[in-house]
Amino acid sequence: MPNPVVHFEIRSSGADNLMKFYADLFEWRVDTSGPIDYGLVDTHAGSGINGGIAGADGEPNLVTFYVEVEDIDAKLKEAEERGAKVVMPVTTIPGAVTFAMFADPEGNCIGLVSGETPS
Repeated sequence: MPNPVVHFEIRSSGADNLMKFYADLFEWRVDTSGPIDYGLVDTHAGSGINGGIAGADGEPNLVTFYVEVEDIDAKLKEAEERGAKVVMPVTTIPGAVTFAMFADPEGNCIGLVSGETPS
C-alpha cells in the first residue's frame, strides 16, 4: 500500500510570527484554539495537505512532513534498518494522533502518523 503525505509542520521559536506570516502570505487559516500550543493550518485549498505551526523554544527550527503508515512501529524499525535514527518514539496524543519521528541518513526529520484516531 502506498503511504501518502498527510500533514506538514513548521516549528520555530518565532511560531506566533510564522503563523501570521503564512496566514497572510498564503491566505491560510490558523486555528490556535486547541488545548496545546499548536496552530492547526487549514489551507482551504480543496487539494493538497493541511498542517501545523508550533513553538520550538530551545530547539532548532524545523520543517517536516508526516507520512501515514499502517504500522508505525514496523515502519520506524524499517527506517532504522535503512540507516535512520529515531528522533521521537511512538507517541499518542489521546483523541488526536499517534505519531513518531526519525532523522533520515542525511539528518532530515520525517514524521510517521497512524491512519487511526486514538481514543
